[in-house]
Amino acid sequence: MLTKTFALATVATLALAGTAQARDQIRIVGSSTVYPFTTAVAEQFGRTGGKTPVVESTGTGGGLKLFCSGVGVEFPDITNASRRIKKTEVEQCAQNGVKDIVEVKIGYDGIVIANAKKGARVSLTREQIFKALAKQVPVNGKLVDNPYKTWDQIDPSLPKAKIEVLGPPPTSGTRDAFVELVMEESCKKVPEIEALKDDKKAHAAACKSVREDGAFIEAGENDNLIVQKLDANPNAFGIFGYSFLDQNKDKVQGSIVEGAEPSYENIADGKYPVSRPMFFYVKKAHVGQIPGIQEFVTEFTSDKAWGPDGYLADKGLIAMPDAERKDWATKAQGLSPLSM
Repeated sequence: MLTKTFALATVATLALAGTAQARDQIRIVGSSTVYPFTTAVAEQFGRTGGKTPVVESTGTGGGLKLFCSGVGVEFPDITNASRRIKKTEVEQCAQNGVKDIVEVKIGYDGIVIANAKKGARVSLTREQIFKALAKQVPVNGKLVDNPYKTWDQIDPSLPKAKIEVLGPPPTSGTRDAFVELVMEESCKKVPEIEALKDDKKAHAAACKSVREDGAFIEAGENDNLIVQKLDANPNAFGIFGYSFLDQNKDKVQGSIVEGAEPSYENIADGKYPVSRPMFFYVKKAHVGQIPGIQEFVTEFTSDKAWGPDGYLADKGLIAMPDAERKDWATKAQGLSPLSM
């Protein structure tokens, strides 16, 4: 009986070892905004001798959920994020044995509200965007369900067109950043919402809730699909990362927000108000187990890739200043652990 048990254990061990060696390609998930940058690095990595990583666009929240699910070949090695990882996500990772996480900041991105080039270009404030998209807005001193149907009802200077905005779902880092940088910032100027500050739940709901009456349309994680829909409907607007605007300048144009247009220069120097950093996260336990992770990180954080004249600039990446970029390259290539 002992011999049989030992034999079965040996078979199970060999099977596990075989499974552990079953994957020789890096698997990457996460943000649709970071996806084109990571794909470009993956293709370059494949051309220079490594096996081209598999990159999936799952959204920031979805990617972190997969990444934090565990350690082993069935789980992703790297996840892209268009916002910083949350403390709750780090805790979820730890609960599932993912304890050594390497954080890599890759650069900056703007969030644009864009429409087709054949439509009129508009100039907006964050307060106007809030009034167009919030679930509840102040009217005569009270918060009511959003009554605005057309842009000119918010401000006569805006188009007499139906409010129709295609944007990312709640699992998207772009959605998180948009809510933080536009919705929550606008809340600070609304006395009726500021009066709810003592009730954190009610205050958060008033600031973060997007209308559900058809004026805002969740368009999934595929930003290219939003661009196609805008091209087909000149009156509609879409919310997505600057890189997609940069890659589709022949079809769409970015709205001016608080006097600043979404350009590389304005995002890099902070003039454009709706901008955020981007990241990817590496599962350190997989380094040395899945071939190429260290080399992939080195490629991504090289100046030929993420520098101001690197090949990722052609994809719309806004490079960090030289000193900041050098600091992050040192931390990334040394696989320094995440510090919240």
